[in-house]
Parts: sequence; C-alpha cells; structure tokens
Amino acid sequence: MTIQNFILFLNNFRKDLINNNSEWENKTLEDFLDAMSRYAEDIDGYYLNTNQKIDLTKIDFKVFADILCGAKIYE
Repeated sequence: MTIQNFILFLNNFRKDLINNNSEWENKTLEDFLDAMSRYAEDIDGYYLNTNQKIDLTKIDFKVFADILCGAKIYE
C-alpha cells in the first residue's frame, strides 16, 4: 500500500464513520483506541483465518505510530 492509498483509505474510513455511524461498535476515540490495541494483539489470527500470508515480523509499525501521535496535535 502506498502513502496515497493509505490517505485515500483514511478519508474513506472517516466518511464511513459519518455515513454509517450505526454500524460502528467503537464510536468514541477511547473505545476505538482500546479496540485497536486489542485487535493488534490478534491480527495474526485474522490473517491466518483469511489465508493471507502477512509476515508481521517484517512490518515497521513506527510510521503508523507516528501518524497517530501526530494526529493528536496536528491542526
């Protein structure tokens, strides 16, 4: 996934929250971040169950962490 694809994904993800709010289980930021943490712990199970060959040891999550931290203060 390119950075442009990721930006498009984020824009569509936000629109989905706005347009399909009733379908979202975790609507507050606190609930969403809690669920994100727990889902990250089990993401390997998701990839195994959906037959996706993703090597989580080769993914650098630093950029994603930097994006989350930056969004905390970005105007």
